[in-house]
Amino acid sequence: MADFKYEITKEIGVLSESAKGWRKELNLVSWNGAEPKYDLRDWAPEHEKMGKGVTLTEDEVQKLKELLDSEI
Repeated sequence: MADFKYEITKEIGVLSESAKGWRKELNLVSWNGAEPKYDLRDWAPEHEKMGKGVTLTEDEVQKLKELLDSEI
């Protein structure tokens, strides 16, 4: 598997935390030096490990917000 780099440029918020300290977080993350995108995934304490997640552009986040606003 190829190496990749990431930088959490902004921590937006925590949605939940497990008993083992892993937290589901929404952050802005730059992957391999690219423009930061919204990223939702589980992170180990101190961000040393990560789980699978989803990365969204600003337009996708806006559309998701619209969809949620219409359903809630």
